[in-house]
Amino acid sequence: NQIMKEAFPISLQLGILSILLALAIGVPAGIIAALRHNSWVDYSSSFVAILGVSIPNIVLGPVLIYVFAVLLGWLPAARWGENYKAFYLGWIPPMSADFWRHAILPTITLGTAFSATFARLTRATLLQTIREDYIRTARSKGLSQYRVVMGHALKNSLIPVVTVFGPMLIGVVTGSFVVERIFGIPGMGEFFVTSVTNRDYPIILGTTLIYSAGLVMANLGVDVAYAWLDPRIRYD
Repeated sequence: NQIMKEAFPISLQLGILSILLALAIGVPAGIIAALRHNSWVDYSSSFVAILGVSIPNIVLGPVLIYVFAVLLGWLPAARWGENYKAFYLGWIPPMSADFWRHAILPTITLGTAFSATFARLTRATLLQTIREDYIRTARSKGLSQYRVVMGHALKNSLIPVVTVFGPMLIGVVTGSFVVERIFGIPGMGEFFVTSVTNRDYPIILGTTLIYSAGLVMANLGVDVAYAWLDPRIRYD
Protein backbone atom coordinates (compact mmCIF):
# COMPACT_ATOMS: atom_id res chain seq x y z
CA ASN A 1 0.00 0.00 0.00
CA GLN A 2 2.84 2.40 0.75
CA ILE A 3 4.50 1.73 -2.59
CA MET A 4 1.22 2.25 -4.44
CA LYS A 5 0.59 5.44 -2.52
CA GLU A 6 3.95 6.88 -3.57
CA ALA A 7 4.22 5.45 -7.10
CA PHE A 8 0.71 5.68 -8.55
CA PRO A 9 0.37 9.53 -8.38
CA ILE A 10 3.64 9.90 -10.29
CA SER A 11 2.55 7.47 -13.02
CA LEU A 12 -0.82 9.25 -13.08
CA GLN A 13 0.87 12.60 -13.69
CA LEU A 14 3.05 11.21 -16.48
CA GLY A 15 0.13 9.43 -18.11
CA ILE A 16 -2.22 12.42 -18.06
CA LEU A 17 0.43 14.79 -19.43
CA SER A 18 1.30 12.34 -22.21
CA ILE A 19 -2.33 11.80 -23.21
CA LEU A 20 -3.04 15.54 -23.20
CA LEU A 21 0.00 16.13 -25.41
CA ALA A 22 -1.10 13.33 -27.75
CA LEU A 23 -4.63 14.74 -28.06
CA ALA A 24 -3.37 18.29 -28.56
CA ILE A 25 -1.14 17.18 -31.44
CA GLY A 26 -2.89 14.15 -32.93
CA VAL A 27 -6.51 15.25 -33.28
CA PRO A 28 -5.79 18.65 -34.94
CA ALA A 29 -3.21 17.01 -37.22
CA GLY A 30 -5.76 14.39 -38.27
CA ILE A 31 -8.41 17.05 -38.95
CA ILE A 32 -6.06 19.14 -41.07
CA ALA A 33 -4.88 16.09 -43.01
CA ALA A 34 -8.45 14.99 -43.74
CA LEU A 35 -9.55 18.46 -44.89
CA ARG A 36 -6.46 18.76 -47.12
CA HIS A 37 -6.79 15.26 -48.53
CA ASN A 38 -4.17 14.28 -51.13
CA SER A 39 -2.25 17.53 -50.62
CA TRP A 40 1.29 18.00 -49.35
CA VAL A 41 -0.16 18.71 -45.90
CA ASP A 42 -1.89 15.33 -45.91
CA TYR A 43 1.21 13.50 -47.11
CA SER A 44 3.45 15.26 -44.59
CA SER A 45 1.07 14.55 -41.71
CA SER A 46 0.76 10.88 -42.70
CA PHE A 47 4.53 10.53 -42.97
CA VAL A 48 5.10 12.08 -39.54
CA ALA A 49 2.36 9.88 -38.05
CA ILE A 50 3.88 6.71 -39.47
CA LEU A 51 7.29 7.83 -38.26
CA GLY A 52 5.94 8.47 -34.78
CA VAL A 53 4.31 5.05 -34.59
CA SER A 54 7.41 3.30 -35.97
CA ILE A 55 9.95 4.74 -33.51
CA PRO A 56 9.69 2.86 -30.19
CA ASN A 57 10.04 4.58 -26.83
CA ILE A 58 13.18 2.61 -26.08
CA VAL A 59 14.85 4.39 -29.03
CA LEU A 60 13.27 7.85 -28.81
CA GLY A 61 13.93 8.26 -25.07
CA PRO A 62 17.73 7.81 -25.17
CA VAL A 63 17.96 9.99 -28.28
CA LEU A 64 16.14 12.86 -26.52
CA ILE A 65 18.33 12.41 -23.44
CA TYR A 66 21.49 12.51 -25.53
CA VAL A 67 20.46 15.62 -27.47
CA PHE A 68 18.74 17.78 -24.85
CA ALA A 69 20.43 16.57 -21.64
CA VAL A 70 23.93 15.54 -22.69
CA LEU A 71 24.78 17.70 -25.71
CA LEU A 72 22.73 20.84 -25.04
CA GLY A 73 22.32 20.53 -21.27
CA TRP A 74 18.88 22.15 -21.36
CA LEU A 75 16.91 19.52 -19.45
CA PRO A 76 17.65 16.91 -16.77
CA ALA A 77 18.17 13.37 -17.98
CA ALA A 78 16.25 11.52 -15.27
CA ARG A 79 14.06 11.57 -12.16
CA TRP A 80 10.70 13.28 -11.61
CA GLY A 81 11.55 16.50 -9.81
CA GLU A 82 13.67 16.86 -6.71
CA ASN A 83 10.84 16.83 -4.15
CA TYR A 84 8.49 14.29 -5.67
CA LYS A 85 7.97 12.66 -2.26
CA ALA A 86 6.64 15.87 -0.68
CA PHE A 87 3.03 15.21 -1.76
CA TYR A 88 0.22 17.73 -1.37
CA LEU A 89 -2.80 16.40 0.55
CA GLY A 90 -0.86 13.19 0.99
CA TRP A 91 -1.01 12.04 -2.66
CA ILE A 92 -0.61 14.92 -5.17
CA PRO A 93 3.01 15.35 -6.31
CA PRO A 94 4.16 19.00 -6.49
CA MET A 95 4.13 20.63 -9.94
CA SER A 96 6.88 23.22 -9.51
CA ALA A 97 9.22 24.63 -12.13
CA ASP A 98 11.63 21.83 -11.30
CA PHE A 99 8.87 19.30 -11.95
CA TRP A 100 8.13 20.68 -15.41
CA ARG A 101 11.82 20.54 -16.41
CA HIS A 102 11.93 16.86 -15.48
CA ALA A 103 8.56 16.11 -17.12
CA ILE A 104 9.26 17.46 -20.61
CA LEU A 105 11.40 14.64 -22.03
CA PRO A 106 9.41 11.64 -20.69
CA THR A 107 6.12 13.29 -21.67
CA ILE A 108 7.31 13.83 -25.24
CA THR A 109 8.71 10.31 -25.40
CA LEU A 110 5.48 8.70 -24.22
CA GLY A 111 3.07 11.06 -25.99
CA THR A 112 4.62 11.01 -29.46
CA ALA A 113 3.45 7.53 -30.46
CA PHE A 114 -0.02 8.20 -29.03
CA SER A 115 -0.34 11.45 -30.99
CA ALA A 116 0.55 9.60 -34.19
CA THR A 117 -2.12 7.00 -33.47
CA PHE A 118 -4.75 9.66 -32.79
CA ALA A 119 -3.79 11.52 -35.98
CA ARG A 120 -4.16 8.44 -38.18
CA LEU A 121 -7.50 7.42 -36.64
CA THR A 122 -8.92 10.95 -36.81
CA ARG A 123 -7.87 11.37 -40.44
CA ALA A 124 -9.28 8.02 -41.57
CA THR A 125 -12.66 8.36 -39.84
CA LEU A 126 -13.11 12.02 -40.71
CA LEU A 127 -12.47 11.30 -44.39
CA GLN A 128 -15.25 8.75 -44.28
CA THR A 129 -17.64 10.96 -42.32
CA ILE A 130 -17.37 14.08 -44.50
CA ARG A 131 -18.62 12.03 -47.46
CA GLU A 132 -21.88 11.14 -45.72
CA ASP A 133 -25.24 12.49 -46.92
CA TYR A 134 -25.95 14.53 -43.80
CA ILE A 135 -22.66 16.40 -44.25
CA ARG A 136 -23.64 17.34 -47.81
CA THR A 137 -27.02 18.45 -46.46
CA ALA A 138 -25.35 20.65 -43.84
CA ARG A 139 -23.19 22.25 -46.50
CA SER A 140 -26.15 22.79 -48.80
CA LYS A 141 -27.84 24.75 -46.01
CA GLY A 142 -24.99 27.25 -46.18
CA LEU A 143 -23.18 26.29 -42.99
CA SER A 144 -19.55 27.32 -42.76
CA GLN A 145 -16.75 24.77 -43.04
CA TYR A 146 -15.95 25.22 -39.36
CA ARG A 147 -19.53 24.44 -38.24
CA VAL A 148 -19.82 21.50 -40.60
CA VAL A 149 -16.59 19.91 -39.38
CA MET A 150 -16.65 20.81 -35.69
CA GLY A 151 -20.41 20.63 -35.16
CA HIS A 152 -21.37 17.62 -37.26
CA ALA A 153 -18.50 15.58 -38.69
CA LEU A 154 -15.89 15.57 -35.93
CA LYS A 155 -18.13 14.31 -33.14
CA ASN A 156 -19.07 11.16 -35.03
CA SER A 157 -15.48 10.72 -36.21
CA LEU A 158 -14.14 10.49 -32.67
CA ILE A 159 -15.72 7.11 -31.89
CA PRO A 160 -12.65 5.08 -33.00
CA VAL A 161 -10.41 7.55 -31.16
CA VAL A 162 -12.40 7.09 -27.96
CA THR A 163 -12.25 3.31 -28.44
CA VAL A 164 -8.47 3.28 -28.18
CA PHE A 165 -8.35 6.21 -25.76
CA GLY A 166 -9.81 4.29 -22.80
CA PRO A 167 -7.39 1.34 -22.66
CA MET A 168 -4.52 3.61 -23.69
CA LEU A 169 -5.22 6.02 -20.83
CA ILE A 170 -5.26 3.27 -18.22
CA GLY A 171 -2.11 1.78 -19.69
CA VAL A 172 -0.13 5.00 -19.23
CA VAL A 173 -1.57 6.20 -15.91
CA THR A 174 -0.77 2.87 -14.26
CA GLY A 175 2.84 3.12 -15.34
CA SER A 176 4.83 2.99 -18.54
CA PHE A 177 7.48 0.33 -17.95
CA VAL A 178 9.92 1.41 -20.65
CA VAL A 179 9.72 5.20 -20.22
CA GLU A 180 9.85 5.12 -16.43
CA ARG A 181 12.81 2.76 -16.58
CA ILE A 182 14.71 4.92 -19.08
CA PHE A 183 14.17 8.20 -17.21
CA GLY A 184 14.43 6.75 -13.70
CA ILE A 185 10.91 7.82 -12.76
CA PRO A 186 9.77 6.23 -9.47
CA GLY A 187 6.33 5.27 -10.78
CA MET A 188 4.41 2.02 -10.88
CA GLY A 189 6.16 0.89 -14.04
CA GLU A 190 9.54 1.16 -12.36
CA PHE A 191 8.34 -0.81 -9.34
CA PHE A 192 6.75 -3.43 -11.61
CA VAL A 193 10.00 -4.05 -13.49
CA THR A 194 11.95 -4.22 -10.23
CA SER A 195 9.41 -6.61 -8.69
CA VAL A 196 9.63 -8.93 -11.69
CA THR A 197 13.42 -8.97 -11.41
CA ASN A 198 13.25 -9.63 -7.66
CA ARG A 199 10.32 -12.06 -7.95
CA ASP A 200 8.30 -9.90 -5.60
CA TYR A 201 4.91 -11.49 -6.25
CA PRO A 202 2.76 -9.21 -4.03
CA ILE A 203 3.89 -6.14 -6.01
CA ILE A 204 3.28 -7.93 -9.32
CA LEU A 205 -0.21 -8.99 -8.25
CA GLY A 206 -1.02 -5.55 -6.86
CA THR A 207 -0.05 -3.64 -9.99
CA THR A 208 -1.84 -6.18 -12.19
CA LEU A 209 -4.98 -5.87 -10.09
CA ILE A 210 -4.96 -2.08 -10.28
CA TYR A 211 -4.45 -2.17 -14.04
CA SER A 212 -7.25 -4.72 -14.49
CA ALA A 213 -9.72 -2.71 -12.41
CA GLY A 214 -8.78 0.47 -14.26
CA LEU A 215 -9.22 -1.25 -17.63
CA VAL A 216 -12.73 -2.37 -16.71
CA MET A 217 -13.66 1.18 -15.66
CA ALA A 218 -12.08 2.63 -18.80
CA ASN A 219 -14.10 0.32 -21.05
CA LEU A 220 -17.24 1.29 -19.18
CA GLY A 221 -16.41 4.96 -19.71
CA VAL A 222 -15.86 4.30 -23.42
CA ASP A 223 -19.32 2.71 -23.72
CA VAL A 224 -20.90 5.73 -22.04
CA ALA A 225 -18.97 8.07 -24.34
CA TYR A 226 -20.33 6.22 -27.37
CA ALA A 227 -23.88 7.22 -26.46
CA TRP A 228 -22.83 10.85 -26.02
CA LEU A 229 -20.94 11.01 -29.32
CA ASP A 230 -23.57 9.23 -31.41
CA PRO A 231 -27.19 9.51 -30.15
CA ARG A 232 -28.22 6.62 -32.41
CA ILE A 233 -26.38 4.24 -30.10
CA ARG A 234 -28.74 5.15 -27.25
CA TYR A 235 -31.69 3.67 -29.14
CA ASP A 236 -29.89 0.44 -30.00
